[in-house]
Amino acid sequence: MASASSLGYLSDRKGRHAKPFPAGILIGAALLLFFAAGAVVFGQRTGMGVVLHRTGDPVAIRDITILRGTADTVIVTDAASGRPIATYEKDTGGFVRGSLRAFERMRMIAMVSETAPYRLIKWQSGTVSLSDTETGERIYLEAFGKGNAAAFAALLDAQGGARQ
Repeated sequence: MASASSLGYLSDRKGRHAKPFPAGILIGAALLLFFAAGAVVFGQRTGMGVVLHRTGDPVAIRDITILRGTADTVIVTDAASGRPIATYEKDTGGFVRGSLRAFERMRMIAMVSETAPYRLIKWQSGTVSLSDTETGERIYLEAFGKGNAAAFAALLDAQGGARQ
């Protein structure tokens, strides 16, 4: 068997140098990294270009429980008093019902109680959020539309949620 040098592979490469990685690409990448880091520092120091979700202080807070009843009804009760706030029959309360399914799934994955209360909060900015007291998840309901947020705001206002 012939050696690699006699096959011509190495003899053809003598005197040639490997092409170096283009310096322009390395310089451009380094400049991009410095620019990005500088933009972050600039934004943090001046507040320009930074998007903040300002909600202010809570205006109204109510702990509620949302449970499924017989015949696929959804029953919303005040967690403190145990009094029912709203009952949604089958094919009604679409957004409340859909939110319940999402939170039930999060609770199932986290292996926490289904009967633990949710915290409904109306903020100074007018936004409404729904928090799971067990998993710590919070959803700002305006992200799903004003009408859907109003469905939960009505639960907060029904029978006077705890005001601060």
